[in-house]
Amino acid sequence: MTEEEIQKANVGEAKKHNSTILLEEYTEQWSAWFKVQEEKILKALNQISIKVEHVGSTSVPGLCAKPIVDIVLEVPDSSNESEYVPQLEQNGFWLKIKEPEWFEHRMFKGKNIPTNLHVFTAGCSEVQKMIRFRDHLRNNPVDMELYQSKKKELSLKNWEYIQNYADAKTEVVKDIITRVGS
Repeated sequence: MTEEEIQKANVGEAKKHNSTILLEEYTEQWSAWFKVQEEKILKALNQISIKVEHVGSTSVPGLCAKPIVDIVLEVPDSSNESEYVPQLEQNGFWLKIKEPEWFEHRMFKGKNIPTNLHVFTAGCSEVQKMIRFRDHLRNNPVDMELYQSKKKELSLKNWEYIQNYADAKTEVVKDIITRVGS
């Protein structure tokens, strides 16, 4: 993403990173963090949440990661923010990213536990891709190591925005997803 795209997607100003990326070795604490956040989400949205999944590197045992739990949430219509934003905000999350042109994606941060909560409309192909990628890495040590190696290499560079680091991983992610059969 360009700086303009990053700024446009952010609710408020996007904070520059201008540093390397801190990766930590896998810890079971990340699963515990997910369970706490999942409980908050389900409590907040018990009538409308369709799916809550732990995704991203913190969901793959043995994989190093930024110590931020990625969660994907499916709701009936992610563009209908009045159905879920107030409830999530009342339960410790704040809206950080709005990308209506990319699957009506919304992303929240968690207040007490480092969290990226990604919200999509139910049935979104991107959610299925995230879950397939996670499941493949959990069951394929060769691809997990390939991905981890690329992450470690990229983490040593200085990145203006953390999104730039995420974008730099796209090629290896696409290669792995192609083998999985997206």
